[in-house]
Amino acid sequence: MSPITELVKRARTAQESWGAVTQEEIDRIVRGIGRTVMDNAEELARLTVEETGLGNYEYNLKQDRRKPLIIWAELKGKKSIGIIRRDEEAGVLEFAKPIGIVGAVLPVTIPVTNFMSNCMFGLKCRNAVIGAPHPKAKRTTRATLALFHDVLSEQAAPLDLVQCIEEPSIEATGELMKQVDVVVATGGMGVVKAAYSSGTPAYGVGPGNVQCVVDREMNVEETVEKIIEGRVFNNGLPCACEQAIIVPREEADVYMDAFKERGVAYIDEDSLINRLQDFLYVDGNLSREGVGVTAVQAAEAVGIDVPSKTCMLLLKGDLDDDHECLRKEKLCPISLFYTYDQFDEAIEISKSNIALDGKGHTVSIHSDDNTKVEKLAEEIDVSRVVVNDCSTTSAGGSFSNLFGATTTLGTGF
Repeated sequence: MSPITELVKRARTAQESWGAVTQEEIDRIVRGIGRTVMDNAEELARLTVEETGLGNYEYNLKQDRRKPLIIWAELKGKKSIGIIRRDEEAGVLEFAKPIGIVGAVLPVTIPVTNFMSNCMFGLKCRNAVIGAPHPKAKRTTRATLALFHDVLSEQAAPLDLVQCIEEPSIEATGELMKQVDVVVATGGMGVVKAAYSSGTPAYGVGPGNVQCVVDREMNVEETVEKIIEGRVFNNGLPCACEQAIIVPREEADVYMDAFKERGVAYIDEDSLINRLQDFLYVDGNLSREGVGVTAVQAAEAVGIDVPSKTCMLLLKGDLDDDHECLRKEKLCPISLFYTYDQFDEAIEISKSNIALDGKGHTVSIHSDDNTKVEKLAEEIDVSRVVVNDCSTTSAGGSFSNLFGATTTLGTGF
């Protein structure tokens, strides 16, 4: 029996033996999973950065403290056992039943909160969960699992309800995906395609390429601060980061001054932009060297001199094919800067970039004109439109909107 088959066998035994659990017992466990991540956030954030070499401690700490609250707020008080809806008029009853075993393919970018999220959702519905960590995050995942086992032990629940692959590999993850009952895949497109090809029902993420449209006569300072907050979060790793900023042409200088005052460097020379593109992409695909680096590190890597406190790079936006790669997702704090005369132009810029990458994901708009907000939402092929907020911290659900809480943002229909 292979190690993966053994994991699945133990998970199935645990999940089937857990059938008599009550709603109150489930909710104590689910809450405990989130609580233990919050209580141990400092240790987990430190370990994440130390092992993966991505992002930074402060943002991982913030993520590990805020996301449990948001996920629990989503799940608190929701019934997940027995009859969950009665439609007397139609004569229909809905019963909640577990699917069995969830195979959670975990990303290297947020290994703690993604494992936590999958466990909270999976256990809430009486499923077992087996995590498949990225090889560069296996110690972090094991440490997180140990905390989850403490919670299960305190509630006298089977420990095998939550497990992870001890020595992760592409082959082990592939085998897991074939043996579980449903796959939730968070990671690169190779992983997601493998999940969809596994023969098991699967939910996968997609690349984010959030276009941020700014309407006329907005509060410049507030808008710029929200954009920067989103783009620099954990060195630009989240998929919901603002990838392109599109502002009214007559207000471009005002916005540019506001960005520069807050530590953003603007680059408009084609030769320098080309250097950054070559650093960030290899053969049209994201380069590992450009993932999760700071703005200063990215600039230094290609010989561009920027102030030491630079937090973000803004590049002159160009729909020319020479810079086609830069119009796609960038996993570090680098965004494109466009201007428009008519609002329809801003929509066309967004549509053009999303057609390359990020279709079905998210766009952001800063506007007090509901007509424009709704026009953008109607014309852009995305599943979420973030309005007057930081996209990174709100697209996956937050206390400022009613989007479903998640750490796995997919590209919807």
